[in-house]
Amino acid sequence: MLSLTEKEWRENRLIKIKKWEENCPWEDFINDKTILTILGKKKKTEKKEILDIITKAKENALTGEMLSPEEVAALSNVQDQELWEAIFEAAYWIKCKVYGNRIVLFSPLYISSPCVNNCVYCGFRNSNHSIQTKTLTLEELEEEIKVLTNMGQKRLIVVYGEHPASNYEYICQTIEKIYSIKNGKGEIRRVNVNAAPLFVDEYKAVKSVGIGTYQVFQETYHHPTYKKLHPQNTLKGQYKWRLFALHRALQAGIDDVAIGALFGLYDWRFELLGLLYHAMSLEKEFGVGSHTISYPRLEPAINTPLTGNSSYLVNDEDFKKIVAIIRLMCPYTGSILTAREAPALRQEIIKKGGVSQMDAGSRIAVGGYTEIQKEHIPNKQQFVLQDTRSLDDFIYDLCKDGYLPSFCTACYREGRTGDNFMPLAKHATVKNFCIGNGILTFKEYLMDYASPKVKEIGEKVIIPNYLKWLDENVPQAAKQVRRLLKEEEAGKRDQHL
Repeated sequence: MLSLTEKEWRENRLIKIKKWEENCPWEDFINDKTILTILGKKKKTEKKEILDIITKAKENALTGEMLSPEEVAALSNVQDQELWEAIFEAAYWIKCKVYGNRIVLFSPLYISSPCVNNCVYCGFRNSNHSIQTKTLTLEELEEEIKVLTNMGQKRLIVVYGEHPASNYEYICQTIEKIYSIKNGKGEIRRVNVNAAPLFVDEYKAVKSVGIGTYQVFQETYHHPTYKKLHPQNTLKGQYKWRLFALHRALQAGIDDVAIGALFGLYDWRFELLGLLYHAMSLEKEFGVGSHTISYPRLEPAINTPLTGNSSYLVNDEDFKKIVAIIRLMCPYTGSILTAREAPALRQEIIKKGGVSQMDAGSRIAVGGYTEIQKEHIPNKQQFVLQDTRSLDDFIYDLCKDGYLPSFCTACYREGRTGDNFMPLAKHATVKNFCIGNGILTFKEYLMDYASPKVKEIGEKVIIPNYLKWLDENVPQAAKQVRRLLKEEEAGKRDQHL
């Protein structure tokens, strides 16, 4: 049960949210009937049309254009396995064309779990008394950061519940604390945020502390399902407030925003079109699309029956299709595959789906990194992780498959964000920075944190291979990277293009 203070905070905020919705400057861009009609019309599509869509998607990698809703619907209804193989091949090609064959690494850090909402699918809902909730003190946060930096991590996505104890002021305070912590040669260089929707003035405060990307997932774009799963008169029950969360963030000057859907709540084909319409609206209103797209699946959570009995649960084969279509749909966007998925499936989807970002060494209990020797802490987690490999083991598996592990945060610090970043991604030139910076950050990891097996494959195989790529494709950058590598070997850190 919520305390009187929590109820009052929720009610006061709800009044403000409803007032904002009454004066919302934008029209709801999700029309359920239109989406369902498009999906129905594209139930069967000729092979030639699908091949033409694949060709168009590859061409879009050089222009930043997105596929149309009709084209995405057609792809989602493909039944021919040969066509799916063509889609998978195109997804990987597009990803390499835009970003190169590197994988950006990060870790999630759950900072607070108390929440005033009561979402049916969430382990952290306020009526779930089987879960222990917690909000980190600044001292506890520092301990978590020390563990993460001892691993070699440089990038975080910090996660907060919607609660008076974790309001925007607490978000600002904790992000400032994270940036202030130096741990030998270790530091967190970029903090992305997954938190509740805010008002414009609150977003401005969060921007002032130097965040990276602000991430809000709509969860489901289907209006009736959203209403069913998010009780009315809760903060998250306000569909339009959440739908335009990132419009307000961009209005407030936050450069990079990120969308996502929780697959398993409703028909995955509908959710794909919802994501596309969301990206299209951001483009239309601000000229800047979503910086990343996430596609988590429902995972088991304590005392949360819907996570196991939803009639819309997505199987592995359909999940591969979802990830690949997102890459064809929005070629310029970062594609995030999380540790919710099992290791073998993650390795497969990197290539079939054109994935560009992944978390590793992850723990999702609040305070979970200081207890990292425990595989899971179920009664403190929002859901159960499938991939609990250490960061070093994860990197070794990436290296065995020939990928370049990257801890790059350069674009944020060099001003390549928002409308300064998008042209690079949309015209497939950002990889010229990505590969060089990936080499430099991976070299840091090899010198400061890597196990002997990772150090050997990294120094002897991965870095030479990607230096060769730079030599052949961006020779001027190759010279600069070689110079910066020598400076790193002499003791300098945080070298980047």
